[in-house]
Parts: sequence; C-alpha cells; structure tokens
Amino acid sequence: MVDQLSAEDWLKHGMKTLAEEGFTALRVVPLAKAMGVSRGSFYWHFADIEAFHADILKLWRDIAAERIIADVEAAAAKGNPLELLLLRVFGEQRGLENAVRRWAVVNAAARIAVQGIDKRRVSYVEGLIRDAGVAPDDARMRAQILYWTYLGFALSDRPLSSAQQRCVVQEMLRMALT
Repeated sequence: MVDQLSAEDWLKHGMKTLAEEGFTALRVVPLAKAMGVSRGSFYWHFADIEAFHADILKLWRDIAAERIIADVEAAAAKGNPLELLLLRVFGEQRGLENAVRRWAVVNAAARIAVQGIDKRRVSYVEGLIRDAGVAPDDARMRAQILYWTYLGFALSDRPLSSAQQRCVVQEMLRMALT
C-alpha cells in the first residue's frame, strides 16, 4: 500500500491515463489498480466518477489554456507574444488534446469544456493580433484561421522538426500580422 493519495495524485494519474489510453480508461477500478490502492481512496476525494471527470476537464482547461496564457504573458517582454504562443503550442505533445476532443464527441460535459476552451483560445489569439495593430474584424478572422490550423496540427500524427516548426510559425505570423 502506498501513502495516502491526494485528489491531485488522482487527477495527475487521470490526466496521464487520458492522454495515453483515452477517456474510456477513466474508470475507478482500473485507475485504483494502476495506482496500487483501493477504490475507497478514490471515493475519499470524489463523490463519483462524474465529479472526477469534471475535475479532469477543469484541470485540462487550466493546463491547456490558462497556464499557457499566463506563461506567454509572463514572457511577453522578451518577444512577440503571438510568436511565443505559436512556438509553444506547435512544439507540445498532442495526446491530451486529442483524447479530450475524442471524449467530447460522446460526452456532453467534455463537449462543453472543449467549446469553452476553443472560445478562450480564439479570444486570446484575437487579442494578440489586435494588439499588433490589426483591425478587429480582421483580427477575429485571422485568429480563427490560426486556431483551425493549430487544431489540424494537434489532431494529426505528424510532429514537426524544430526547423519545420520555426518555418511554420514564421509563415503563420506573416499571414496573421500583415
């Protein structure tokens, strides 16, 4: 038996499981077994599997949007914030993004979470483009196009080399800001 697990331990393991095995693996007994504890440990922290799923989706939003935005904002003095954002998101692992989007196809709560994060991300990118001097209507359209480009990449199985990533980001910046 391991030391008592916290809710954060469960959520961390749940996120890893989601990214590696998909949403169908987010079940109490297999998670508990993988963590070497009884399912009672799970129920100590979560009322039921739906509460766990809700916390997983909340954590995903924090990791996949809010922390990235905070990091970009913190580093904005060192460079173009849109470039920093694009370099980051086109260089990250995409397993979690894919898993949550597959989950959203069959689960209303996941679908609502995905719709919310999509709106948040597009709004943030739109603001960055507007801040660079692009007219609001153009900024909105360009932000949506950049986001669709990101989603296409995120859902693909083809990673970019560092050189490809730099070229893609530079071309996207040119299209978005000129």
